[in-house]
Amino acid sequence: MAASNRSCLQYLFHLAHDNLEFRLPVTLFSHIQMSSPFWCLEGLSVEDVCSVMDRSVCAKSAFELWGHGQSHSELRTSLLSYPQEKMSPYMQKGSSYKINVYTFNKTLLFEERIKKIDAMDYLPFQGTVNLKNPQFTFCLLEDYGTDPNNIPELPNYVYFGRLIADGQRELIRSYSVKNRHFIGNTSMDAGLSFIMANHAMVKENDLVFDPFVGTGSLLVSCSHFGAYVCGTDIDYNTIHGKGRSSRKNQKWRGPDENIRANLRQYGTESMYVDVMVSDASKPVWRNAALFDAIITDPPYGIRESTRRTGSHKDTIKSPDESHVPVSQAYHLSDIFTDLLNFSAHHLVLGGRLVYWLPVYRPEYCEEMVPLHPCLRLISNCEQMLSSHTSRRLITMEKIKEPEELDSLAHLSDPHFSGYQKHNAFREKYFSGLNKRSGKDDTKADVSGK
Repeated sequence: MAASNRSCLQYLFHLAHDNLEFRLPVTLFSHIQMSSPFWCLEGLSVEDVCSVMDRSVCAKSAFELWGHGQSHSELRTSLLSYPQEKMSPYMQKGSSYKINVYTFNKTLLFEERIKKIDAMDYLPFQGTVNLKNPQFTFCLLEDYGTDPNNIPELPNYVYFGRLIADGQRELIRSYSVKNRHFIGNTSMDAGLSFIMANHAMVKENDLVFDPFVGTGSLLVSCSHFGAYVCGTDIDYNTIHGKGRSSRKNQKWRGPDENIRANLRQYGTESMYVDVMVSDASKPVWRNAALFDAIITDPPYGIRESTRRTGSHKDTIKSPDESHVPVSQAYHLSDIFTDLLNFSAHHLVLGGRLVYWLPVYRPEYCEEMVPLHPCLRLISNCEQMLSSHTSRRLITMEKIKEPEELDSLAHLSDPHFSGYQKHNAFREKYFSGLNKRSGKDDTKADVSGK
């Protein structure tokens, strides 16, 4: 039965509107209208759909699709041709049901919704309507396009189906940074944190590491799925929950504002391994595959500086002299070189690295995404930051153990040299135009070089 369902049934996924700008790789879904919140997929089983919806924060609901069309007339024809044996188990006497109406890019009055439901009286429902606790829920979904300034009178497309499962949108509210005990200027919002955890395929009893842990937002989302979590950061005050508070009307952080307190807030303190002050550019771990997933959001130099310990000066203080280490610039290209090398050495085989790669859109091309011989690129998704900048959510999987020369692969890899121009991402982010680069290009053209 599962095999026949997998080959015959279609399922409709209703995506949340706030995730339409989170662009998935088109190569994975070349047959789908990427601007539409309604995605129709085949070749799945009910178990497949439920397992996706049990984790997804991007999808509102999933339906077994019974009919669809460009008008209600086409929808009626489609529904009347749907196999009766697939409908009848959910329409029998003694059952209870309700029908909801969902609209995208248009709000309907209650009376209009009722009118649309009444117009579907051609469906052979024999059960009783129960609006509070029905056995089965059905939905009429209407798509009015994506232009809020030009909403058509009639929908561009309509769908009807049986509700299979709702997504995990509630997690975005219950884990909202607004209500979190310990936050910082760059705390990752709950929705993106759970998306990253899903890309890493975090599961129960995994060990997850964040080398730029900050206030631990990614640790919170991973611990929700039962993973043990740990991290490092170069900022002493952030790791120890000291210094100025990021909250309005609060000058200093309280004595219990720290990452452990955040996990305690959500009932996952038992999954907290620890965090420590450490420079991501320096080796502090034994050479072994330790982590099931590495999930991180490196600093871009916008709200958090890109720094590492060290000095450009030749003079070095003696090891026994107590002092606060000085720091120097940490170029973005170097950050990702170190991150990929670290992941190649410390991920288990099949483990995943998930991180954000900031890019200046006029200069970006897929060839700029850093690669590594031990890591296979799984997906590359875009989130717009402005008209000229964005960040790419990069997901990679470890496919082999590193060899001696793999750590030097970036020196000959054009991907890394291609990304080096993004070392000035901060300046480009704020200006929107690299004027100096433009002048240099003009001079180069004039000189013929």
